[in-house]
Amino acid sequence: MSDQSVEPPAAKKARYALPPTIGLEDYKFTDGEAITQENAMPQKKYYRSRAHANPLSFNDNLAYPLDPQGIDWTTYYSEIKGECHPTVLDIGCGFGGLTVALAPLLPSSRIMGMEIRAKVSEYVRLRIMSLRNETPGTHQNAAVIRANTMKNLLNFIAPGTLEKIFICFPDPHFKAKNHRRRIVTYDLLTEYAYVLSPGSKLYLITDVEELHNWHVEKSDSHEMFTRIPDEEAIKDPCVKLMIETTEEGKKVERSGSNKYWAVYRRVEATPPVNEANFFS
Repeated sequence: MSDQSVEPPAAKKARYALPPTIGLEDYKFTDGEAITQENAMPQKKYYRSRAHANPLSFNDNLAYPLDPQGIDWTTYYSEIKGECHPTVLDIGCGFGGLTVALAPLLPSSRIMGMEIRAKVSEYVRLRIMSLRNETPGTHQNAAVIRANTMKNLLNFIAPGTLEKIFICFPDPHFKAKNHRRRIVTYDLLTEYAYVLSPGSKLYLITDVEELHNWHVEKSDSHEMFTRIPDEEAIKDPCVKLMIETTEEGKKVERSGSNKYWAVYRRVEATPPVNEANFFS
């Protein structure tokens, strides 16, 4: 047998590897054994975490680049040739149900889950690596990074480079004093518009009707977004995945509760008024 027909284990591991979640490189049992071996499917029971984290007070020494040029995306999408920055963002990806489901649906896109919780983001990393290992050639366009999106989105994502953003079942922050923690606000919508290309889409879903009304109110009032009619949006296969594949969405389904969603299109910016076009 030719030596070239056997791939060295080290090379295989490097091919399918994703950068470890910060602070969890040695996530092990008390006897020192790794909870999940690299390339094995993780068990969710070992990666339970609080349902949400307060992004405004969160201080866990998360590393982030000074600007998008400061991150090497080839470490996340090593099998992709050419440009490899993310084009689809799953904000607050949780245990990664939507992130991994989008990968085969959008093979020419690069999916990035962003999750603030350490254990949960590590679970998603191992889940993606396991899927890559089980079926070589798949899920090479899916990755996860641990990040505080509310504070550091623009440190990771360059302007106009995204085609889709998903925000699924975010923390409702019911108390009025905590509404500023919500992931959909006018200021954050401005950031989303900044990183989305014209014509791209923002997907929103929740099981809390009051929060859905908030999403709609804030998004409708933002000049950079226009709502896509539900009868048109439902034809988008990404909407079906958003409704059905997230772990939180499945939990809502089991409880018999309602899901409220909306899809918005990022519109073209109005050119500034100057002497040349003032009277046109």
